[in-house]
Amino acid sequence: MSRVDGMPIYEHQTVEVPAKLYNLWRRAKLHFSSPIRFSLIGYRGLVMILDEDEWLCADERQNDFPVICWLKFSGQGRDALHMPVVCTLNDYHFASHKIREHVLELMEQELENMLAKLNNF
Repeated sequence: MSRVDGMPIYEHQTVEVPAKLYNLWRRAKLHFSSPIRFSLIGYRGLVMILDEDEWLCADERQNDFPVICWLKFSGQGRDALHMPVVCTLNDYHFASHKIREHVLELMEQELENMLAKLNNF
């Protein structure tokens, strides 16, 4: 069951996520228990919650109310690890498009840091 089931969606679209980010997430799922949760630096109150099937940017000050969610990834059985992965993007706030790209950059940085710490031990 998704964390966003039943939540009203402001905007819905099909997008591609970079292969590097998708692959980092898959690697992190192998090493860390779900959900993987971390704060988004520079966005007071916003957190990323990475579950088995979705990436949720949420406002923890409002009981993890969703802001943006990437879900329904079509990466199963892919044979080209360098190609972007198609998924569904749900926006739950009218201004979420302004932070969307930066949120993904912060997610990539955090996952790289988490995995690098594993390799240093």
